[in-house]
Amino acid sequence: MGAELAVVVITGAAGRIGTYLRSGLRPLGWDLRLLDRRAIPEEPDAVVADIRDTDALASVMQDAFGVVHLAGAISPRDSFGDVLAANIEGTHAVLEAARLAGVERFVFASSNHANGFAPRSAPGIAGAHDRPDSFYGVSKIFGESLCRLYFERFDMKAACLRIGSCFDVPRVPRMLGSWLSPRDAAGLVDACLRSPELGYKVFYAISANTRRWWDLAPMLELGYHPQDNAEDWAEELLADFGGIDPSDPDEPTGGDSGRKDAAESAR
Repeated sequence: MGAELAVVVITGAAGRIGTYLRSGLRPLGWDLRLLDRRAIPEEPDAVVADIRDTDALASVMQDAFGVVHLAGAISPRDSFGDVLAANIEGTHAVLEAARLAGVERFVFASSNHANGFAPRSAPGIAGAHDRPDSFYGVSKIFGESLCRLYFERFDMKAACLRIGSCFDVPRVPRMLGSWLSPRDAAGLVDACLRSPELGYKVFYAISANTRRWWDLAPMLELGYHPQDNAEDWAEELLADFGGIDPSDPDEPTGGDSGRKDAAESAR
């Protein structure tokens, strides 16, 4: 089957990023099959199920070319129990269902919180000397490692996207470095699904931000062509600070809340 006609499963399709991808991937030629715990009123054919429901997963994976796995606990404030069920057991269930169905490509929504305690001045290379800032961040490293296993053992091509801040527009000064636009999110996933160069890769997912902390090169090598730049909102975002970015270069890339959230969730 040609990629233009291929089926791509999106888990967590009702969420913010899932909504962006539903709008952005269809015009690029993908036939989407959707799954979420919540119904999606505008998507009557979406499957409503938990990602640990093996029967539901088997159904949506049938004849699929790729999976974009977004579902799971989504906050550094989430408890260990939350991430255990959703991000560890759930990610394993989705990968295993994809393997059994013969899925060729897997795009995993990881997070910058996997290395959230690294300073902005030296954020490091994805997957090397990571400093997770929460149980959530740890669960994303687990997901990345599980994707590596499925690539090495079963030859399932996998891209792990450490998403920065994916919103309609950047909302606070720190997003001048970490923003991923909805349009670029779809373009990046599309590149991961199509690229002949993909084997297994972990990289940070951002737009072409002038003040970015992370390297765009690994994504560009896959054929990603970012269209947006958070700098277009810099004047507005920095107006209350005299036009100067108030961020400290030694602040963690995961944001100011990371250390507090990790401590609170450990109690």
